[in-house]
Amino acid sequence: MDEFTLIRRHFATLSPPREDVSLGIGDDAALLAIPPGEELVVTSDMLIAGRHFPAETAPADIGWKALAVNLSDLAAMGAQARWFTLALSLPEVDEQWLVEFTRGLRELAQATGVALVGGDTTRGPLTLTITALGTVPAGRALRRSGARPGDAIFVSGTLGDAALALRHWQGGSAARTAREKQLRQRLDRPTPRLALGLALRGIASAAIDLSDGLAGD
Repeated sequence: MDEFTLIRRHFATLSPPREDVSLGIGDDAALLAIPPGEELVVTSDMLIAGRHFPAETAPADIGWKALAVNLSDLAAMGAQARWFTLALSLPEVDEQWLVEFTRGLRELAQATGVALVGGDTTRGPLTLTITALGTVPAGRALRRSGARPGDAIFVSGTLGDAALALRHWQGGSAARTAREKQLRQRLDRPTPRLALGLALRGIASAAIDLSDGLAGD
């Protein structure tokens, strides 16, 4: 299967027509319409099998997580998520894997209203790089530099769930109980706090994505 067939068969549906996309998938680059008075927010994360997710992770969960970790960065900036690109390296073209991977990617893309506008595919170790783009009113992004000594610190969600699930996996334990399966869901399908990021504009002095844990970040 050539690259164009792969994109048309598995990823074209992730690029629905929308007013802020002047030109999406199919050309050398995308053309995007940035709303007047807003700044472009760009983030990129790479996920490598065996390092950022267990090799046996379900393809749909890989698709979800690859997009989620990027949208989480946009949320931490108080940005409105709009578009993303996908660079995908595959050891071989596995049709069923791609169907499931795209399903997970589509589920989160549709739930958050973002559109795929470009990317690349090649042969190699399973590696995914997503670049997510959003916008924020000029001067209103939530920056880390806004934090000051004495500020109150708030977190959303339950800290440590994903880390505990990862520890179970590294120890060779399968998720069997309801609690263990819930923890594994937190590892495989993190929830980007996009609505919270938008709500915190003008309220929070700073924000950060806790992908490396509270103490580390």
